Amino acid sequence: MAVSWLHNWLDTLMQFMEQGGHILWWLAAVVIVCWLFVGERVIYLFFYFPKRRQLWISQWHQREEHDSWHAHAIRDSWLNQAHIELNQHLNFIKWLVSICPMLGLLGTVTGMISVFDVMATLGSSQPKLMASGISLATLPTMAGMVAALAGLFVHARLSKTCRLRELKLEKSLRSPK
Repeated sequence: MAVSWLHNWLDTLMQFMEQGGHILWWLAAVVIVCWLFVGERVIYLFFYFPKRRQLWISQWHQREEHDSWHAHAIRDSWLNQAHIELNQHLNFIKWLVSICPMLGLLGTVTGMISVFDVMATLGSSQPKLMASGISLATLPTMAGMVAALAGLFVHARLSKTCRLRELKLEKSLRSPK
């Protein structure tokens, strides 16, 4: 049952990719790379950063003094390090997301060139050939927009989560009074 479902799903995916043309394969590669980086960020946020945070907090609370210039420099250093680690790859994810609609637009242009080429050589009397060119034009656009919308949402959530984790760490590293 599961194998036939997977086989049907893969057949449907392959038909979609063939209808969308070569640009759709490039778009798929960009989306896969983007989601790999998103997965890396999620793993870091939920498995590695809490350990780092706990280490910084325990080291801070083990200190005898918290108000000297040296203590504040150490605290600021940890906060800067946390900021860098938390925001790592977020700009690259944002860049990959911004590429998606552009690739979709490139697919639109190449699909329309295909339609115009069919019209120039055969006239407008071949609607089937024109329809394949139109699908080459519309499918990459749709796929690029869907990928960009999903990516924008995920990027915004990751950015917000990173900001919140950074603020919580900063509050945890305040000097006890």
